[in-house]
Amino acid sequence: MGSGQTVAVFGAYGHTGRFVVAELRERGFLPVLSGRDADKLKALAYETGLGSRPASVDDPASLDRALAGAAAVINCAGPFATTAAPVIEAALRAGIPYLDVAAEIEANIDTFAHFTDRARDAGAVIVPAMAFFGGFGDLLTTAAMGDWTAADEAHIAYGLSSWHPTAGTRAAGAVSRQRRGGGRIRYSNGRLEHRHDAPPTLEWPFPDPMGPRTVIGEFTMADVVTVPSHLSIPEVRTYMTVEAARDIAAPDTPTPAAVDERGRSAQTFLVDVVVRSGDAERRAVARGQDIYAVTAPLVVEAVDRILTGRTRAVGVASAGEIFDAPDFLRALSPHITLERPESPGFSARLPE
Repeated sequence: MGSGQTVAVFGAYGHTGRFVVAELRERGFLPVLSGRDADKLKALAYETGLGSRPASVDDPASLDRALAGAAAVINCAGPFATTAAPVIEAALRAGIPYLDVAAEIEANIDTFAHFTDRARDAGAVIVPAMAFFGGFGDLLTTAAMGDWTAADEAHIAYGLSSWHPTAGTRAAGAVSRQRRGGGRIRYSNGRLEHRHDAPPTLEWPFPDPMGPRTVIGEFTMADVVTVPSHLSIPEVRTYMTVEAARDIAAPDTPTPAAVDERGRSAQTFLVDVVVRSGDAERRAVARGQDIYAVTAPLVVEAVDRILTGRTRAVGVASAGEIFDAPDFLRALSPHITLERPESPGFSARLPE
């Protein structure tokens, strides 16, 4: 467990940040609260009894003070297009691992593009998108691949019962849309493509008890960055149930509301991953509750494995590359139900 090691949490007072702080404490780490809003930090410090260190991405010295003495830093503060690079720079100066929970495709692309060589040369560990979108899908895809060294296609279908976005999700989405010029992204033929047409709609054969559901095809998430960063798969597609896509698009959808003692919302999820190589298919399925809440055990398990040397790579690395994916997923069993059923004749009509 954490053995009292200090972990700085930048954006600790945000919705996901609070889950991360609670998970760190439960795992025996000592969180240090940090972020840009001194008043929110002060309130959270009073509530939790933890120490706080205000810091701004525009003030490198404040970030250095926030990370002083920490064993690692977790960045929970979006938009990550603004926060990732300055906090990574501070982590490199401090000589500690950096992890974030960014679902922003462009921010994750930037992290790989700008820090891969420096982090590798320094022997540093930087893990972007160590969250539900990006990290979780990558772990499931890697586990489904098994001993395959390459595949033709990976399909990651998100069966969300609903999606009540946080303020941070909305802000990050606005930044991404602006950077894309209002378009969308897909990963095809081994590269990212920018498109301005409407994404396709199709039926996805989710396992029981969810069953077949209508999904938005090419509803592209951070998995199109994490999966191809280490797996030889030229087609990586992600899908989202239409109900969840409708929720996130509506400006009046409320923020998540807690329904249990852990602060989780009533939202449930089923992630269905299918990889294909020729005529062969492999599948991995996971179920759970609240995509924001489950990000906390994902990123804290990652921190624990990095600090205890249970890693397979250095530099900028996605979850599936740096960790033993099946073992990591089994460690999440209190928070998710993991399945690996035989593929029942996977037959979703895929977009051209």
